[in-house]
Amino acid sequence: MSEPKWHKSSYSEASANACVEMAEAGPLIALRDSKHPELPWATVGRGAWTEFTGALRAGRLGGVPQ
Repeated sequence: MSEPKWHKSSYSEASANACVEMAEAGPLIALRDSKHPELPWATVGRGAWTEFTGALRAGRLGGVPQ
């Protein structure tokens, strides 16, 4: 697999280096820590990613403003 095209979280500050990055990786979503991009990344299924981001947007997970 070629290197994914990584995107920073929209909750990250533009100049901040501490954030989660995501990329589409075929049928999966890849996630990595931007502070350590050399480390292996985690992958989740698209359905799980959709449920997770939907819960964030709806404020169903603690610590995230609605």
